[in-house]
Amino acid sequence: MTKPNAVPMNDLKRLYQRYEVKIAREIARTLQSGWWLNGATGKRFAANFAKFAGVSDCILVANGTDALELALRSAVGLNDARGREVIMAANAGGYASCACWHNDLIPHYIDIEPASQLVSIQSVLDAVSTDTAAIVVTHLYGGAVDVRAIRAELINAGMSHIPVIEDCAQAHGARIRGEMAGSLGDIATFSFYPTKNLGAMGDGGAVLTSDSRLAERVRQLHQYGWSSKYHVSLPRGRNSRMDELQAAILDVLLPHLDSRNEQRRAILDRFKAATGRRLKFLDGGDGAVAHLAVLLCDDRDTFRTFMKERGIDTDVHYPVLDCDQPGWVDLPMKGTHNLAISRASIGRLCSVPCHPDMTNDEIVQVCKALGEWEAM
Repeated sequence: MTKPNAVPMNDLKRLYQRYEVKIAREIARTLQSGWWLNGATGKRFAANFAKFAGVSDCILVANGTDALELALRSAVGLNDARGREVIMAANAGGYASCACWHNDLIPHYIDIEPASQLVSIQSVLDAVSTDTAAIVVTHLYGGAVDVRAIRAELINAGMSHIPVIEDCAQAHGARIRGEMAGSLGDIATFSFYPTKNLGAMGDGGAVLTSDSRLAERVRQLHQYGWSSKYHVSLPRGRNSRMDELQAAILDVLLPHLDSRNEQRRAILDRFKAATGRRLKFLDGGDGAVAHLAVLLCDDRDTFRTFMKERGIDTDVHYPVLDCDQPGWVDLPMKGTHNLAISRASIGRLCSVPCHPDMTNDEIVQVCKALGEWEAM
């Protein structure tokens, strides 16, 4: 039998090759400027990304985890929130949890919806209390959580003061009822890790908001807490900057984000058409951007072997809940006993390749393998 061609989870060389001429030109222009940090290129991309997302301010930082930490620190205040709770899902890779502990806050984990694996709005509302310092809503796998509904319920409950932080690291360009992820909460964070829907060729992140007070606080905190050069006015600042080369690359790719997201959605739709009985792909809503093609499978190990034999890479996003990580077991946390759906899902999740630089032959190869599994 002829060995099938390999279908990788991703192949970033293809992305570079598609936009090589434009990227090379912008990198050369940036290097020739002699200004490689905090320059005009970064300011231009920040302005363009803020406009794309529908907010007034975008502050570029070193990575998505820094973005979460700085956004959380800015939203809850610097001193009086220590020891209070932050409501979040436990299935999103640990990034919000890290940001929480780094700010001396306590993660309060809540459960998710089975069909989307996104946070359950009812679970958010059930967990809110006078101890709640903030809510982190993760738009996981490219799906979009209804942040407006959460905000409306908080207002009804007399809890409108609680800030809502959107973690959009997997949701660049995602929308819900026409509104863009990143514009729905009080403050939002993005990662530009290379495999994201909008990815750099290195690392980078951003904090977005339309609250001028929060924007100014993040601007200070991401550079040592300075109010002006060498003058510190806020404690617990840090050095977290995106370099100009990454901003140049992202500014080249940004105009193509919506069309590339459409390609992702079209690929996932083809996968869904080949499945439905034994394999259930997650549904992140009409405005989802298919950051990952994640399915639920009752016999994941056998399925992964089956796909590997057919030359198709798979992965698991994510194999361990935050609250079950061995290295974090002694850290403060709440809500660990109310995660029935999260725990039932964790052993069934599996991702298959889905990115806009896949060839049609590769898509057909994945569809065929999925169909063969369904027919068994």
